[in-house]
Amino acid sequence: MERRTTEPRPDWQRTVEAQGLIYPLTRYPDDSLRPYWDESAYYVFSLEEVEALEEAVEELHGMCLAAAAHIVEQNRFADLGITDPRVARAVAEAWRRRAELPSLYGRFDLRYDGTGPAKLLEYNADTPTSLVEAASPQWFWMQERFPGADQWNSLHERLVAAWEKQSALLPPGGPLYFAHSSVDELGEDLMTVAYLKETAEQAGLDTDWISMEEIGWDPLSRRFVDNGLRFIRSCFKLYPWEWLVADRFGGHVIDTLDNGGGTGSTLWIEPAWKMLLSNKALLAILWELYPDHPNLLPAHLDGPRDLAHTTGYVTKPLLGREGEGVTVHQPGAEPVVREEPCCYQELAPLPSFDGNRVVLGAWVVADESAGLGIRESSGLVTDEYARFLPHVIL
Repeated sequence: MERRTTEPRPDWQRTVEAQGLIYPLTRYPDDSLRPYWDESAYYVFSLEEVEALEEAVEELHGMCLAAAAHIVEQNRFADLGITDPRVARAVAEAWRRRAELPSLYGRFDLRYDGTGPAKLLEYNADTPTSLVEAASPQWFWMQERFPGADQWNSLHERLVAAWEKQSALLPPGGPLYFAHSSVDELGEDLMTVAYLKETAEQAGLDTDWISMEEIGWDPLSRRFVDNGLRFIRSCFKLYPWEWLVADRFGGHVIDTLDNGGGTGSTLWIEPAWKMLLSNKALLAILWELYPDHPNLLPAHLDGPRDLAHTTGYVTKPLLGREGEGVTVHQPGAEPVVREEPCCYQELAPLPSFDGNRVVLGAWVVADESAGLGIRESSGLVTDEYARFLPHVIL
């Protein structure tokens, strides 16, 4: 693993925007615009490194599924902050019927510096983003700058194949809707959904658009409807499950949830059981089930324990994105236990390459490793000011 600098392509911004990345710049607090897509540098991996990472990702995914089964079997929903019995029952039922429910993708965030085993930082299994840049502009950048090279990137073909394989699980009688929240100002959620919609169409599926705010409720038929009053029988939503069940119509979501077998009216993708994997409590449960596993960091739910005095620790809210609410505690600091439910994970500082802190985003599609996206940040927490850099296998 190596970071190399290079000259950006002429007119790079227009190029990546045409490839779906309509948010190539990030606005900083001083009102300046700086590249989010950053091709002034790139990362190089050996084939052996990538093969080892692929193997680790698939093993981690299998471990996460085993942890989900443990949570359901041992009724540990409270550890995830799921205290509503109706939500817990719906998630458990979705898990038991998971073979009947379409499930598409997820992204592991890994600490890796090229010298030791990759360490799991978290699993974004419900609403992962940074997909467009990993699947499309990164691939075309490689083809233009390094023709004949390779890349850990089979995202597009695997997504199309996943839709083809799982199309039989979709209820008949209507399009598969693709939904995101209209409050998305940057366009990242919009383009992620647009890209996934395109892959579904390439798989031969009938699709349609809708925003989460446009989804209506018909009290007579007790079904969710679109803005033309058509029943919504299936919907991919880039909208976290914890928001969906807490919304004003969250009770209707649970009441009409299609968990397979045609027992409900709306099938949501990702399915409700993804709540088991998109929660930071998963990190602590994994450590319980697989202590000292080379790809895991020690993590606890009741406080930092001895991490406060040995390695230091990171406090992570059970739910959240873009590093929101994450705090870093150096070794020797007085341990702090928050009132809100959190996961306390060993501090494993992101590796620094030329002063840039690097995190690997390793993708899983239909239970198989599928590609890599790399983000850099200036600090220890990867936040909304992170930059995306391409990679090649040489």
